[in-house]
Amino acid sequence: MPTDTRKLIAVFGATGHQGGAVIHALQGSGEFRVRALTRHPGQHQGLAEEVVAADLNRPETLPAALAGAHGVFLVTNFWEAGTDEVSQGGAAIRAAREAGVRHFVWSTLPNVEEISGGKYHVPHFTNKAKVDAAVSAAGFEHHTFVVAPFFYQNLKGNLAPQRQQDGSMGWTVPINPNARGIHAGDITELGRIVAGALADPATAGGGQYLPMVGDLLSFQDIVATLNAQGHTLTVNPVPREVFATFFPGAGEVAEMFGWFEEYSYLGAPSLDRIALANRVAGVRPTDFASWARTHMPVR
Repeated sequence: MPTDTRKLIAVFGATGHQGGAVIHALQGSGEFRVRALTRHPGQHQGLAEEVVAADLNRPETLPAALAGAHGVFLVTNFWEAGTDEVSQGGAAIRAAREAGVRHFVWSTLPNVEEISGGKYHVPHFTNKAKVDAAVSAAGFEHHTFVVAPFFYQNLKGNLAPQRQQDGSMGWTVPINPNARGIHAGDITELGRIVAGALADPATAGGGQYLPMVGDLLSFQDIVATLNAQGHTLTVNPVPREVFATFFPGAGEVAEMFGWFEEYSYLGAPSLDRIALANRVAGVRPTDFASWARTHMPVR
């Protein structure tokens, strides 16, 4: 049987949104062999050409997981209890260097505290940004930063429309509904950028930041788009301090929306970075209206 000589890419978070998207895109390209990394490989056989045990909280599992890998895609999950993204990122970077990995791709987000001068506190953004410097300093032959968007999928999940006090269905949000600062996209398409960067390190392997953005939206845009497709939804703004009392963790969500309103999701003008990401992916991401027609149909 002939030996598979394709470059091996190890993918952390293989069972999640981002890692799953990366595996799908890498396999679809036909250019790479894929090793899915998960804490429970026995439960996910067939997910990729190889399925291997790896736990970012147990650094001793990482050398074997990364052995022989040409490239690594790393994502961490802030929302999982006990996660220290800076420590996890550091462990993965060290293991990748020791394994001789040549191209390291890290899924990051803006440093909210630094950019806002401490005005906003959004740890699930900033903790990822704190890993960027370690990636840059590690000395990989190639490294790339990808920036995941506000998931369109959030609008069907933890930010799905709720019954409002006036009886309508919609959203109560701590943001000016007309503030167009939400860089959003279909997270299943993130893998195209990762696969493109790994295939073309001369273009995207020198520390470039590649945001995946299908649309720049306000909440009023979201409502108007969905209502034009037959929904009857509303959006109602509330002060951040009020929203912060709604549920456990709402305080950080309120801070995040304040950040969106004042600085935007990406925190800075990013048209050039978005254009490069689209070029690397080889296709423009799906806009919100097109995604919604398929994924949020009127019932």
